[in-house]
Amino acid sequence: MTVPLPPLPGSSVPPLPGASTVFDDPLPKYRFIVTLAPGDAYLPAAQALLLPVVAVGAFQEATGLGAQQEVFPYAEGGVNGYVHQLPGRHSWNRITLRRGVTRAPVLWAWYAAALTGDLSARRDGALVLLAPDGLPAAAWAFRGGIAAKWSGPDLHGEQNAVATESLEIAHEGLVSAERALPGSTGRD
Repeated sequence: MTVPLPPLPGSSVPPLPGASTVFDDPLPKYRFIVTLAPGDAYLPAAQALLLPVVAVGAFQEATGLGAQQEVFPYAEGGVNGYVHQLPGRHSWNRITLRRGVTRAPVLWAWYAAALTGDLSARRDGALVLLAPDGLPAAAWAFRGGIAAKWSGPDLHGEQNAVATESLEIAHEGLVSAERALPGSTGRD
Protein backbone atom coordinates (compact mmCIF):
# COMPACT_ATOMS: atom_id res chain seq x y z
CA MET A 1 0.00 0.00 0.00
CA THR A 2 1.33 3.42 -0.88
CA VAL A 3 0.33 6.63 0.83
CA PRO A 4 1.20 9.95 -0.84
CA LEU A 5 2.98 12.49 1.32
CA PRO A 6 1.43 15.94 1.54
CA PRO A 7 3.63 18.72 0.13
CA LEU A 8 5.58 20.73 2.66
CA PRO A 9 4.31 24.31 2.46
CA GLY A 10 7.03 26.94 2.12
CA SER A 11 9.84 24.39 2.25
CA SER A 12 13.07 25.43 0.57
CA VAL A 13 14.80 22.11 1.27
CA PRO A 14 15.37 20.14 -1.96
CA PRO A 15 14.42 16.43 -1.90
CA LEU A 16 17.15 13.84 -1.49
CA PRO A 17 18.31 12.15 -4.70
CA GLY A 18 16.20 9.06 -5.30
CA ALA A 19 13.66 10.12 -2.65
CA SER A 20 10.04 9.33 -3.31
CA THR A 21 6.86 11.03 -2.15
CA VAL A 22 5.16 7.74 -1.25
CA PHE A 23 5.58 5.16 1.50
CA ASP A 24 5.85 1.53 0.46
CA ASP A 25 5.12 -1.43 2.68
CA PRO A 26 8.43 -2.93 3.87
CA LEU A 27 9.60 -6.12 2.20
CA PRO A 28 9.91 -9.33 4.22
CA LYS A 29 13.55 -10.24 4.88
CA TYR A 30 13.14 -14.01 4.88
CA ARG A 31 13.01 -14.45 1.08
CA PHE A 32 16.33 -13.82 -0.62
CA ILE A 33 18.80 -15.38 -3.03
CA VAL A 34 22.57 -15.09 -3.14
CA THR A 35 24.10 -15.57 -6.56
CA LEU A 36 27.63 -15.36 -7.92
CA ALA A 37 26.35 -13.93 -11.20
CA PRO A 38 25.70 -10.21 -10.65
CA GLY A 39 23.61 -10.00 -13.83
CA ASP A 40 20.91 -12.00 -12.02
CA ALA A 41 19.95 -8.77 -10.23
CA TYR A 42 18.70 -7.36 -13.55
CA LEU A 43 16.76 -10.31 -15.02
CA PRO A 44 13.29 -9.78 -16.51
CA ALA A 45 10.40 -11.01 -14.35
CA ALA A 46 9.84 -14.29 -16.24
CA GLN A 47 13.50 -15.32 -15.91
CA ALA A 48 13.79 -14.02 -12.34
CA LEU A 49 11.18 -16.55 -11.21
CA LEU A 50 13.66 -19.30 -12.17
CA LEU A 51 16.44 -17.99 -9.89
CA PRO A 52 15.58 -20.29 -6.94
CA VAL A 53 15.75 -23.29 -9.28
CA VAL A 54 19.22 -22.55 -10.68
CA ALA A 55 20.82 -21.01 -7.56
CA VAL A 56 23.97 -22.77 -6.34
CA GLY A 57 22.60 -23.08 -2.84
CA ALA A 58 20.16 -21.63 -0.35
CA PHE A 59 21.30 -19.60 2.64
CA GLN A 60 19.50 -19.15 5.92
CA GLU A 61 21.21 -15.85 6.69
CA ALA A 62 23.08 -13.10 4.88
CA THR A 63 24.51 -10.24 6.93
CA GLY A 64 26.95 -7.41 6.43
CA LEU A 65 25.27 -5.26 3.78
CA GLY A 66 26.76 -1.95 4.78
CA ALA A 67 29.49 0.61 4.51
CA GLN A 68 31.02 3.37 6.54
CA GLN A 69 32.75 6.64 5.87
CA GLU A 70 35.43 7.99 8.17
CA VAL A 71 34.66 11.53 9.31
CA PHE A 72 37.34 13.77 10.77
CA PRO A 73 36.45 16.71 13.02
CA TYR A 74 38.27 19.92 12.16
CA ALA A 75 38.08 22.81 14.58
CA GLU A 76 38.53 26.09 12.72
CA GLY A 77 40.14 28.89 14.69
CA GLY A 78 37.71 31.68 15.55
CA VAL A 79 34.62 29.52 14.86
CA ASN A 80 33.24 28.39 18.20
CA GLY A 81 29.68 27.50 17.19
CA TYR A 82 30.50 24.20 15.48
CA VAL A 83 33.26 21.86 14.38
CA HIS A 84 33.66 21.04 10.68
CA GLN A 85 33.15 17.36 9.80
CA LEU A 86 35.36 16.38 6.83
CA PRO A 87 34.92 13.11 4.91
CA GLY A 88 37.74 10.60 4.83
CA ARG A 89 38.25 7.06 3.61
CA HIS A 90 35.29 4.85 2.72
CA SER A 91 35.13 1.11 3.52
CA TRP A 92 32.71 -1.78 2.97
CA ASN A 93 31.55 -4.38 5.50
CA ARG A 94 32.20 -8.04 4.83
CA ILE A 95 29.17 -10.02 3.69
CA THR A 96 28.61 -13.15 5.79
CA LEU A 97 26.60 -16.06 4.39
CA ARG A 98 25.34 -18.89 6.62
CA ARG A 99 23.71 -22.12 5.51
CA GLY A 100 23.26 -25.74 6.40
CA VAL A 101 26.19 -27.95 5.43
CA THR A 102 25.55 -29.89 2.24
CA ARG A 103 27.49 -32.65 0.50
CA ALA A 104 28.49 -30.25 -2.30
CA PRO A 105 31.42 -28.22 -0.88
CA VAL A 106 30.80 -25.09 -2.98
CA LEU A 107 31.71 -22.56 -0.28
CA TRP A 108 34.81 -24.49 0.78
CA ALA A 109 35.94 -24.80 -2.86
CA TRP A 110 35.73 -21.02 -3.31
CA TYR A 111 37.69 -20.43 -0.12
CA ALA A 112 40.31 -23.03 -1.12
CA ALA A 113 40.76 -21.29 -4.48
CA ALA A 114 41.57 -18.05 -2.63
CA LEU A 115 44.20 -19.88 -0.54
CA THR A 116 46.22 -20.67 -3.67
CA GLY A 117 46.44 -16.96 -4.55
CA ASP A 118 44.60 -17.60 -7.80
CA LEU A 119 43.32 -14.28 -9.19
CA SER A 120 40.28 -16.05 -10.62
CA ALA A 121 39.12 -16.62 -7.02
CA ARG A 122 37.62 -13.11 -7.11
CA ARG A 123 33.95 -13.16 -8.03
CA ASP A 124 31.18 -10.67 -8.51
CA GLY A 125 27.78 -11.52 -7.13
CA ALA A 126 24.44 -10.23 -5.90
CA LEU A 127 22.04 -10.53 -2.99
CA VAL A 128 18.48 -10.42 -4.31
CA LEU A 129 15.54 -9.70 -1.96
CA LEU A 130 12.30 -11.25 -3.20
CA ALA A 131 8.80 -9.80 -2.95
CA PRO A 132 5.98 -12.02 -1.60
CA ASP A 133 5.15 -13.10 -5.17
CA GLY A 134 8.71 -14.40 -5.69
CA LEU A 135 9.85 -11.63 -8.04
CA PRO A 136 13.03 -9.68 -7.26
CA ALA A 137 12.16 -6.48 -5.37
CA ALA A 138 15.59 -5.15 -4.41
CA ALA A 139 19.15 -6.24 -5.10
CA TRP A 140 22.67 -5.37 -4.10
CA ALA A 141 25.51 -6.39 -6.38
CA PHE A 142 29.06 -6.71 -5.04
CA ARG A 143 32.24 -6.65 -7.11
CA GLY A 144 35.65 -8.19 -6.63
CA GLY A 145 34.50 -10.53 -3.85
CA ILE A 146 36.98 -12.94 -2.35
CA ALA A 147 36.28 -15.66 0.21
CA ALA A 148 38.06 -14.20 3.25
CA LYS A 149 36.94 -16.56 6.02
CA TRP A 150 35.24 -19.96 6.13
CA SER A 151 33.82 -21.39 9.35
CA GLY A 152 32.70 -24.99 9.62
CA PRO A 153 29.96 -26.38 11.83
CA ASP A 154 30.08 -26.64 15.61
CA LEU A 155 29.45 -30.32 16.32
CA HIS A 156 27.64 -31.39 19.51
CA GLY A 157 26.63 -34.99 20.18
CA GLU A 158 23.89 -33.92 22.60
CA GLN A 159 22.11 -31.48 20.28
CA ASN A 160 19.70 -32.18 17.45
CA ALA A 161 20.48 -29.13 15.30
CA VAL A 162 21.41 -28.51 11.69
CA ALA A 163 25.14 -28.29 11.02
CA THR A 164 25.86 -24.86 9.54
CA GLU A 165 28.82 -23.32 7.77
CA SER A 166 29.55 -19.67 7.07
CA LEU A 167 31.62 -17.74 4.58
CA GLU A 168 32.75 -14.12 4.82
CA ILE A 169 33.16 -12.26 1.55
CA ALA A 170 35.50 -9.27 1.44
CA HIS A 171 34.60 -7.15 -1.58
CA GLU A 172 35.47 -3.92 -3.35
CA GLY A 173 32.05 -2.30 -3.33
CA LEU A 174 28.27 -2.64 -3.35
CA VAL A 175 25.88 -1.27 -5.93
CA SER A 176 22.16 -1.01 -5.26
CA ALA A 177 20.48 -2.51 -8.31
CA GLU A 178 17.22 -0.60 -8.72
CA ARG A 179 14.35 -2.97 -9.28
CA ALA A 180 10.79 -2.12 -10.20
CA LEU A 181 8.16 -3.77 -8.05
CA PRO A 182 5.36 -5.60 -9.89
CA GLY A 183 2.69 -3.16 -10.99
CA SER A 184 5.00 -0.15 -11.10
CA THR A 185 6.13 1.72 -14.19
CA GLY A 186 9.83 0.83 -13.76
CA ARG A 187 11.82 -1.55 -15.94
CA ASP A 188 11.52 -5.30 -15.55
